[in-house]
Amino acid sequence: MIGCDCPVCSSENPRNRRTRCGAILGLPEGNLLIDTPPDLREQLLREKIGIVHSVVYTHEHADHIFGLDDLRLMQFYLGGPVPIYCEDLVEKRIRKSFDYAFRDRSELHAGAVPQIEIRRIDQEPFACLGVQVTPIPLNHGPHFDVFGFRIGDVAYCTDVKEIPHSSKQLLHGLDDLVLGCLRRTPHATHFSLDEALEAVDELAPRRTWFTHCSHEFDYDALNDELPAHVRLAYDGLEIPLK
Repeated sequence: MIGCDCPVCSSENPRNRRTRCGAILGLPEGNLLIDTPPDLREQLLREKIGIVHSVVYTHEHADHIFGLDDLRLMQFYLGGPVPIYCEDLVEKRIRKSFDYAFRDRSELHAGAVPQIEIRRIDQEPFACLGVQVTPIPLNHGPHFDVFGFRIGDVAYCTDVKEIPHSSKQLLHGLDDLVLGCLRRTPHATHFSLDEALEAVDELAPRRTWFTHCSHEFDYDALNDELPAHVRLAYDGLEIPLK
């Protein structure tokens, strides 16, 4: 955290250095990126990922969309726009925050802006890069809804304060659950540690990875406390997909 010299922020353990959360899945027909965090460029370079074929968005908050401009090179690699899958509120925010990406191309030189193609989604499953993606409605606090996503036996559910009953039915039988867990004490819009562990007990995935974690969590110390099937995620974590 900026301006903080706590033991976690000053730690030499690279797994205590957390950039803004996102994920990328290697699918049969290409790489599907979940969110475009502001650290996207650094993340893609670090992991040596040279191409993004499609993007799906959980929600419109800045820490999940403000890396979109770093997609500008992808139009050359793909030979066309990057498909963007998002719901209505995300589309409105993207069009407002990145209005220059929607200007007439004749007014701009090639490569000046990201070239994207928005594909609106709702709660219905949709096909993307050779797989079915199932949106999981989640509550990000009392007044804001977001999506998690399930692909096969893996689900990604960050920025969650409550999982509606109907969504829990979509999260059973998982091999891996990536779940937001901000800190130990309660928070208005994110799971605390106890709340996240309660959700894990109810959903019973084979493995759970906590993400979107604050500097309250030391990687090694918290893992020593957690059950063996629950771990802190870290930058660069790779999870095999069946």
